[in-house]
Order: sequence, then C-alpha cells, then structure tokens
Amino acid sequence: MSQETVAPAVHSDEYRQLEAQHHQYESRLGELADKAVLSDEEQLEEITLKKKKLQLKDKMQEIARRFRGLPAEP
Repeated sequence: MSQETVAPAVHSDEYRQLEAQHHQYESRLGELADKAVLSDEEQLEEITLKKKKLQLKDKMQEIARRFRGLPAEP
C-alpha cells in the first residue's frame, strides 16, 4: 500500500492503533527470527503472530478503502 493511498486513513485513531499493534507483532516476529532454534511454544507463537499481523493489515486496508470511498472487498 503506497503512502499516498494511506495518508488520509492514518488520521483515524483506529488505523493508528492497528498500525501500532502491527508494528509490535512485526518486532516480536523479528525477535523470533533471530533465534537459531524455536521451542514448540515459540513456533506456535510465530504462526499465531503471522496470522494476526495479516488480519491487522486487512483491517488497515479496509480503513484506507473507506477513506478513499471505495467499496469493501468480499
């Protein structure tokens, strides 16, 4: 998603909260990626975080679409 596409949406409190949570997930995933070996619990956490991160991205894109006046995607 380009900066000009998102620019109006970033003024939304909801968007900023989602963006902050997305960044937290990204940071944690980076920490896990730096480990040579992950425990079973860490592997599950990694999978869960990736799914949650994608869900947040979808929500952020939906907010950006609303700000642009485009219909929601199915």
